[in-house]
Amino acid sequence: MSNSKPVLSSSLGRKLIMSLTGIFLCTFLIVHLIGNLQLFNNDAGYSFNKYAYLMTHFAPIKVVSYLLYASIILHAVYALILTLKNKAARPVAYAQYDGKANSKWNSRNMGILGTVILVFLATHMQNFWWKYHNDQVPYIEYRTDLATGETTSKELTASEFRDYQETIENNVEIIKAKDLYKQVDFAFQNIGLVILYLISMAALAFHLIHGFTSAFQTLGLSHKKYIPIIQGLGVWLFGVIIPIGFALMPLYFYFVK
Repeated sequence: MSNSKPVLSSSLGRKLIMSLTGIFLCTFLIVHLIGNLQLFNNDAGYSFNKYAYLMTHFAPIKVVSYLLYASIILHAVYALILTLKNKAARPVAYAQYDGKANSKWNSRNMGILGTVILVFLATHMQNFWWKYHNDQVPYIEYRTDLATGETTSKELTASEFRDYQETIENNVEIIKAKDLYKQVDFAFQNIGLVILYLISMAALAFHLIHGFTSAFQTLGLSHKKYIPIIQGLGVWLFGVIIPIGFALMPLYFYFVK
């Protein structure tokens, strides 16, 4: 009989799954941010819409996306299980123990931070992933003169669009695509959604600062030589740069575009 079930159902097994899925999700955040930086290009969404098509149709990336969805679910489920198990194991607070004195605010509130992030993910998926995959976004055509490099664009009607196309006619590159860029622009004109994103990115920052370092400790990769590097990445890359990068996008579309 396999021993995998006892291992995975143990406290250590749950923490290992949390750590591995968390590190995978951190890696995805880096890639996702780099791709989403195409939103800042002043090209009517040309770069971003090509990126969106690649992310949803390139086979290897589609496989990774399924791993991503599974990791989000596992990470959330095991976080809930660990939280409930910890509360059950300590139903009455110790009379002479103040947890606040020995732990940081974000480590004590990972459940709240995670819940905010889950609400954000559901909203994000509904506004962009769901609408993109169910043809609820506009359509656009780009024409690029290959001799001059000049690109023009025009909105297409549903009857003019069948599927993503890249063709060349008379030295002109013609691309017909779903205009997710315009959907992003439209969505971020909603101040309520912008505020939700800002709050969620703050929650993400605190969640990652604690979670990134804890993941390496759980995996036993906490040698004193590497702890400063891991903590530095946790704070500056995942606690500052990535959340700010994502937060700038709704601010850019609401105040600049």
